[in-house]
Amino acid sequence: MTAPATLAELEDRLSEPSPAAIEALARYPGDVIVLGAGGKMGPSLAAMARRAATAAGGTRRVIAVSRFSAPGAADLLAARGVEVLRADLAEPASWPTLPDAPNVIYMVGQKFGTHDAPERTWHTNTAVAAFAAARYRRARIVAFSTGNVYPLVPAPGPGSREVDPPAPLGEYAQSCLGRERAFAYAATTWGTAVTLLRLNYAVDLRYGVLVDLALKVRDRQPIDLSMGWFNCLWQGDANALALASLGDAATPATVCNLTGPATCSVREVATTLGAHLGTAPVFTGTEQPTALLSDASAILARHGPPRVDERTLIAWVAAWVARGGPTSGKPTHFEQREGRF
Repeated sequence: MTAPATLAELEDRLSEPSPAAIEALARYPGDVIVLGAGGKMGPSLAAMARRAATAAGGTRRVIAVSRFSAPGAADLLAARGVEVLRADLAEPASWPTLPDAPNVIYMVGQKFGTHDAPERTWHTNTAVAAFAAARYRRARIVAFSTGNVYPLVPAPGPGSREVDPPAPLGEYAQSCLGRERAFAYAATTWGTAVTLLRLNYAVDLRYGVLVDLALKVRDRQPIDLSMGWFNCLWQGDANALALASLGDAATPATVCNLTGPATCSVREVATTLGAHLGTAPVFTGTEQPTALLSDASAILARHGPPRVDERTLIAWVAAWVARGGPTSGKPTHFEQREGRF
C-alpha cells in the first residue's frame, strides 16, 4: 500500500470506512451527531461516518458540531455531505439547541494548557461531558477518553487492560477520568448505552508520536528515551473502530482500549525512520522500566486488526516528512512522564 502523497489523498484515506464501521451504521439507524468535531480527529471521523452511512443505505443526517476554529474544516465537511453546526459546547445554553440523534460520537476534550489553566481543562473534560450525557441520555454514545487514565506500567509489555483500575497522573488525566465517570453515571442511572474509548495514540501523517519522532530525526534533535515504548494506531483505523464501537455501547458502560497491537520501541522506531530519511537519530537518556501502554486486544478481536500496520505507518510518515508534507506544528509530548501538559 503506497503512502498518501497529497492532502486530498490523505483525507480520503483517513475517512475510508471499514466493513465493521459500515455494518455498525447499518445496524443502528438514525442520525449521527459528532460532538467536538473540529479537533485533530473530528473532521475525518465525521467524513467517515457520512461515507459509512451512505454505504449502509437509507437516509440519515450526519451532523458535526464544534466552534470550528481551525480554518477550512467546516467547509471540507460541508463539501463531503456532513451538516455543520457551529456551537460552543462549553456553554450550557448551547445544549438545548442541538438536534436529537440516536447515535452520538463524543470527541470534546482539552489536553495542552492544563498546567497553566487547570480549571479550563476540568470544565472542558468533565463538566461538558456531564452536559452531553444529560442531553443525549436516550442515545447510543461512543465517548473518547485516553489511555492516560492508566498508570505507567512495566515496559516493554502488553500494557494496561480494561479491567485494570485507573490511576491517573496529573490533572489532565484526572479530568479525563472525570469525563468517563459522567458518562458511566448516565449509563447506570438513565440506562444510556455507552462505550468509553481509551485512545493512545492516533497518527495522522501531520500529527502524532511517529511524526514527532520523524521530525526530530530529520532535524537532528535529541530524542529522549525515558518514555522508551509507546502504542499507536493509524487515525483512519481509530476512526473506523470508533464507529464500529457503537455496537459495543451498553449499560454499565463498556470500556475499550483503542490503539494498535504492537508495543513500539522509541529507539527502534527512530532508527527505522532514520534509515528511511537517511539520517541517524540522536538519542538522550535511557529507557525507564515503565511506560504508558495499553492492551487493545479486546477491541481488535471484536472488530478486526488495523488495516494499516505499524511498519507501513512508519514508512508513510517517513515518506510524508521527506517530501516536506505539512505538519500540525503541535507535538504530542508523549514522552511526558509526570502528567504535566
